[in-house]
Parts: sequence; structure tokens; C-alpha cells
Amino acid sequence: MTPLEKVWAEIARYDHALLRFSARENRGSIELVIELKQPVEDMHTYYAPLHARDIENPQFPWTFQRYLYDCMHDYLVEMFLRTPQSRESRP
Repeated sequence: MTPLEKVWAEIARYDHALLRFSARENRGSIELVIELKQPVEDMHTYYAPLHARDIENPQFPWTFQRYLYDCMHDYLVEMFLRTPQSRESRP
């Protein structure tokens, strides 16, 4: 099984109400891709690199789950349109 196939096999174990998960090869490495199932204007697709050593590790299913959840968190946080730290929201 290739590294990309191994990642796809893990992704197949997950189904989310709002997000779609996929993987792709990019410049010789594997990227996890997270996007909205229903596109929203001005919302980007999230790309996260997966290291070959992590994919080859026997604990990959567990480390993938943690990485997926961390990436989902980061992606959702990046969707804020305004926060108290935003320059636009300061008086």
C-alpha cells in the first residue's frame, strides 16, 4: 500500500457533517485536505502536510486522528471573520 493509499484508508473511516476530507500528493509529499462540504464565499481549503515517517509509523491511525482533529480546530479558528484581536474591531 502506498503512503497516499494508507492516508486515504484512514480518511475513509471519518465522516463529518460540515467538512470533507481528502488527500493528495504535492511535490513528492502527502497533504491532508480539509474543505467545507457546502462552499461558503471567501472560505479557503485547508492543506496540511503529512510526513512519511508518521504515515509509516505503526501508530499512524492514532496519530492521524490527533492530527486531523488539530487541523480541524485550526481550520475552524481561521474562519473567524472578526475577533477582539482584529484591527478592525479596535476603537
